[in-house]
Amino acid sequence: LEEIPPRPVQDTGNILKQGYLEKRSREHSFFGSEWQKRWCVLNRRTFYYYANEKSKQPKGNFSIENYSARLAFHLRKDSRKKCCFELICPGKRTYEFTAPSPAEAEDWVDQIQFLLKDLSSPTIPFDEEDEEELYNDVDSSDSVNTTSHNTTLNQDEPNAEVKEDDIYEVLPGKKPKPE
Repeated sequence: LEEIPPRPVQDTGNILKQGYLEKRSREHSFFGSEWQKRWCVLNRRTFYYYANEKSKQPKGNFSIENYSARLAFHLRKDSRKKCCFELICPGKRTYEFTAPSPAEAEDWVDQIQFLLKDLSSPTIPFDEEDEEELYNDVDSSDSVNTTSHNTTLNQDEPNAEVKEDDIYEVLPGKKPKPE
């Protein structure tokens, strides 16, 4: 396992989400589990938690790779049960949190799931609902106009030579083709 260097809140890199959450401690007291208020910071790969937002050293951190996030109403029996979520990874510690509101809990889960999809995919993730909107310009009249415009430019310059070989990269150990 690679060790994640501890960092002050300000130095955690590209912060995607941050805010106060209650984190369930690993040591359960005689009266049940303890919930502690923590300043939590999510960046591209790591989840950090601090005593407060001015802390120089995190109380802990973990790589979110291979984790999954989900709402977890079973974690509490009180009025804040709809504010709970957990981060789960087979063979690793499960982290349990309570957000200030149900909407905030949902937002943490959404952000983490989006990031996990991004980490596990070689391409940029997108919502299926937006797929049509993102890709419908491929067959639009703009691309047809661009093509005909380029053709018109080439016809205006009959003396211009087009070197097709220029678009290819010469690999090491290969000799370029003589012209």
